[in-house]
Amino acid sequence: MGGSTSVLINLLVGFFVGLSSGATVVISQFYGASKADKVHWAVHTSIAFSVIGGIVMMVVGIGGSYWALKAMKTPEDVMGPSLAYLRIYFLGMTANLIYNMGAGILRAVGDSKGPLYFLIASCFTNIALDVLLVAVLRIGVAGAALATIASQFLSALLVVNALRKAGDIYKLQWREVRVDRRMLGRIVRIGIPAGMQSVMYNLSNIIIQAGVNTLGTDNVTAWATYGKVDGLFWMMINALGIAVTAFVGQNFGAGRTDRVRKGAGACMIIGTVMTVAAGAALYHWGQYLVYMFTTDAQVQDISIRLLHFMVPTFMTYIAIEILSGTLRGVGDAWMPLVITGVGICGIRVLWILFALPHFHTIIGAAFCYPLTWSLTTVAFVIYYYFFSSLSRWKVKPFWRKLKRYKPF
Repeated sequence: MGGSTSVLINLLVGFFVGLSSGATVVISQFYGASKADKVHWAVHTSIAFSVIGGIVMMVVGIGGSYWALKAMKTPEDVMGPSLAYLRIYFLGMTANLIYNMGAGILRAVGDSKGPLYFLIASCFTNIALDVLLVAVLRIGVAGAALATIASQFLSALLVVNALRKAGDIYKLQWREVRVDRRMLGRIVRIGIPAGMQSVMYNLSNIIIQAGVNTLGTDNVTAWATYGKVDGLFWMMINALGIAVTAFVGQNFGAGRTDRVRKGAGACMIIGTVMTVAAGAALYHWGQYLVYMFTTDAQVQDISIRLLHFMVPTFMTYIAIEILSGTLRGVGDAWMPLVITGVGICGIRVLWILFALPHFHTIIGAAFCYPLTWSLTTVAFVIYYYFFSSLSRWKVKPFWRKLKRYKPF
């Protein structure tokens, strides 16, 4: 049940979370520029869009869950529980989207602690309700789904309450919640590429999973185990990417392009230090986390080999997260989509389809990650320093210098 439901949820929620980054960028730029009226309409348009989007996704999700599960060839013995979980989960979609959008608004104005506290409260609520509904009341899958949406409603209420009590220009007033078409267009222009990028990541990971599935049960289990262990790095680096987007957006709005460049450089240094520290911890002590998730000796051995192969390559991903976040912060959202779409997603699919049959091992499947990270990092560095809008403020193209000289 977990694989089928998580794929659908990740695709839909991942797209909207990417879309909400458009609101983060727009609001951070207007907030940095002290444009109170524009911040006001951006905040209220974003919340209205979350409500509308949540209702649409709820209706589509509840109505289309069965057909989506059938299309994914979900086994009949888990079809019933999977369908029940999805339909209940989609009942809470509006709350889910309001929280993500509200958290993006708070981060856009520099409040990163609030969303963290709300998420912690939501997680503990989810755990407590899981124990009550599943372990005590024996409701089963439906109980797990109810616990999830209850925690989502709590996080949505907390973030809305924080916005309503804000003593700043981003204060939320329910009577003002409506869609401003021009503001929505600005948000969507930046948010859709990020949403599409998230969808492409998920689709490429599905194809990689399909390739791993051909390697046997032990390798499949080890791949899933490794995926739980390396989550430490991904949570850390994704948080840094969100931070640089908000920071860059505020300073770009304020006209401080010098701080944009310095901020990107500082985040690269922070990302490197954090990756080295987390990587060293995972490389030397990650096996203890593996032991927590599986007791099978063969699976443990494969998982640890994966860990020791992948961890040293994390360094090749840092620039992708930081530079793509920086570019989105100044409103350049389409080129990160193109670069990651080709450099990461496209090449991964090609590797799985054409190279994995010749390197038919778990390391052969995993190799597509550092390969695509390295190629995409090179592409981002070239674009950022020589072709992006930021490069024009940083250096003058060489052909401009040639205009000083007369031909012989």
